[in-house]
Amino acid sequence: MHYRVPYQRPVPDRPTIVMVHGLVVSSRYMTPTAEQLAPDYHVYLPELPGFGKSQKPDHYQDLDEMSDTLAAWMTTVGLPQAVLLGNSLGCQIIARFAVRHPDRIQAAILVSPTMDVRARTARQEIGRWLVNVLREPVSLYPMVLRDFMEIGFRRFAATFHYGLEDSIEVYLAQMELPTLVVRGTWDTVVPQEWAEYVTQMLPQGKLTVIKRAAHDVNYNSPAELAAAVRSFV
Repeated sequence: MHYRVPYQRPVPDRPTIVMVHGLVVSSRYMTPTAEQLAPDYHVYLPELPGFGKSQKPDHYQDLDEMSDTLAAWMTTVGLPQAVLLGNSLGCQIIARFAVRHPDRIQAAILVSPTMDVRARTARQEIGRWLVNVLREPVSLYPMVLRDFMEIGFRRFAATFHYGLEDSIEVYLAQMELPTLVVRGTWDTVVPQEWAEYVTQMLPQGKLTVIKRAAHDVNYNSPAELAAAVRSFV
């Protein structure tokens, strides 16, 4: 599994943060926040199988497989534990990871967690996403398009289906660890009510709202997100 590590000084006692990307995109759109965090944390940006520069398996991994693959990768690179930070679908993978591998995760940061229980149809989710796209920086568009072309429509459709079918709330209730939920006020994919519901479902949940940030907070508001992370970890 391919991964990247932003330049940083190796300070052994600093926490490790693994950033989990969302649907379609590779780890590249995590880079702005990763660079903000690198001076204070050991930051890793893995790319799940089929995404970015990672190998494309002959089948489309579901969320359980993705969480297990992430755990196996952590073992391979020598990370016994880490703080996991995910965006969008990455939050759903982290929720599964926390339940399936509770000894490997120290804390969770769920940035724009999907998918809202009131909008679990393709039409609803895509409609929300299309509105949100208009609120993201224009520089994100070519990056997403390139990543989409690399993974292909079939892998996108299969992974999107797994995300829609996932009942993340079942896993949230079992996440017995400190968890920060982050939402941007311009995010049309994750309404405030859903972010509050996610936080309430978490045994140790805390909600932070970032003003004038759309769905991909890690790309459009890296300094603000990094500040929230530093206050939490």
